[in-house]
Amino acid sequence: MSEFTGLTALVTGGGAGIGAATAALLAERGAGTAVLDRDVAHVPDTHLAVEADLTDDASVRAAVDRVAGELGGLDILVNNAGIGAQGTVADNDDAEWHSVLDVNVVGLVRASRAALPHLARSDHAAIVNTCSIAAWAGLPRRALYSASKGAVQSLTLAMAADHLPDGIRVNCVNPGTADTPWVQRLLDSAADPEAERARLTARQPTGRLVTAAEVAHAICHLASPLSSATTGTVLAVDGGMHGLRLPPRS
Repeated sequence: MSEFTGLTALVTGGGAGIGAATAALLAERGAGTAVLDRDVAHVPDTHLAVEADLTDDASVRAAVDRVAGELGGLDILVNNAGIGAQGTVADNDDAEWHSVLDVNVVGLVRASRAALPHLARSDHAAIVNTCSIAAWAGLPRRALYSASKGAVQSLTLAMAADHLPDGIRVNCVNPGTADTPWVQRLLDSAADPEAERARLTARQPTGRLVTAAEVAHAICHLASPLSSATTGTVLAVDGGMHGLRLPPRS
């Protein structure tokens, strides 16, 4: 038995990386778990796999209703799906701005909006948003991505205030640079992938990248009924990157 036994959870972007690690941990701890993703080919049989596109409101609503119908309700929503972008404000055109914000911000809104009626019927309702260190630390060449994640952090606090009377807790996690397939794709596109990995590793006080499992653990902590007094919280999972100012390594 676990605190998640008898509860149901939906993880968006759960096909790989942090989302996959979170879905696996929720299932391991007893939750009926569903994954919403554009590509569900690699989702294990332990999860209900639902193919949907967060930029399509009708697709999202149908997917969420299907999850609630097949799993007998919905208690936990993990808004993890997102896409990245590199560059300064001079580098990304309007189309890319609209595309990233449509997934990272409005996509989160679509999933949450569809889930709210189901969550309101739960005694242990929780939403956890995957945000980023980029929401509160100025990172080079991440203007568009940072803007989208800054919106997610602010939106988390606003949602926590709005839906507390409905018994729905809303929190977010802010990972540092995580060792995920998405980060690996960024490294692969760099002129010198090994040097870029070394640079990303060095900027975190722990001297290593965050693991997907560590972020999943933080998400499950916030989603758990044992955290029933925690809402409107931004939890850093960044190896101390946001809060620590250490002397340079000798």
